[in-house]
Amino acid sequence: MRKRRPQLIVGTGLVVCLFGLRLAPAQDRAMASAPAFGGGVFVTPVAGAPFSAVAVQEMREPLRDGSLFQRKTEALITRDSAGRISNERHEVVPANSTRIPALLSVHLYDPETQLSTFLNPFTHVARQQALSRAPATTPPGNWAQQPKTSPGKNVRLEDLGSAALDGIDVHGYRRTITLGGESTGTGKPVAVVDEYWYSEELRINLLSKHSDPRTGELTITVTNLNRTEPDPSLFEIPQGYKVVDLTPEPAGAQ
Repeated sequence: MRKRRPQLIVGTGLVVCLFGLRLAPAQDRAMASAPAFGGGVFVTPVAGAPFSAVAVQEMREPLRDGSLFQRKTEALITRDSAGRISNERHEVVPANSTRIPALLSVHLYDPETQLSTFLNPFTHVARQQALSRAPATTPPGNWAQQPKTSPGKNVRLEDLGSAALDGIDVHGYRRTITLGGESTGTGKPVAVVDEYWYSEELRINLLSKHSDPRTGELTITVTNLNRTEPDPSLFEIPQGYKVVDLTPEPAGAQ
C-alpha cells in the first residue's frame, strides 16, 4: 500500500489519453458546491472510519469498427479518524499499460475547518477555499440513500440485496433508464444502467458500474482496503506549495 505520493513526470501523451474521457461526476466538482481524480469514488468526510484504498477505474468504449477502446486509471483514496479526506486524480492510460498512471492533482478536505484544497503537483500551487456548507455524508449519486422520490415511468429501480466485498458488508442497487429511440440518436430504445454497492460502515461505494450502449462501460472498484489510520502527511499541504485563497468575499464586504 502506498503511503506517500511518488513524484511522477507526465509526457505529452497525457492530453491524448484524457481527450474524450467520459466519467461519472467528479469529487472536486461536487465538493466545490457541497464540499478522484475525475469521476472516481466520492469519499465522504465522516469521522470514526479511517481507511486507505486504491480506486481502480476501467473504461470500455465501443468503436465504429466493432472493437473496444479500453483505458484505465487508479488513485489512492484515504480518510482519517477525524474525517479528513485525500482523493487523488491520475492520468488515464491504455488498459494494457504496465506503468502507474501519473498523478495529476489531489483534493484535500478538512470537515473541522471546512477547507477544501486542490494540490497541483506541476505548479506546486494549493488552491484553497472555505466552504459555506458541509458536504454530503453519503455519495450524492446514491439514489437509494437520498430522500425517496417517485421515479419516472422509464426508470426501474432494483434492490440487489447484501454481499461482502473485501470483507466489508455492502448493499447493491441498480437503476435502469430506458430512453426512447427518438432521443438516443440511434432510432432504437437504449437502456442506461447504473449500479453501485454501498458500504454503510464506510459510507462509500466499494463498486460502481455505468453502462450505456452508445458510450460504453465504466467500472470503479475500491481495492487494497486498509482500515488502519493513514499517514497524517497525506492530509497536509506539502512544503514548497504556494497557498492561494479562493474563498469568496462575504456579501457586502468592501
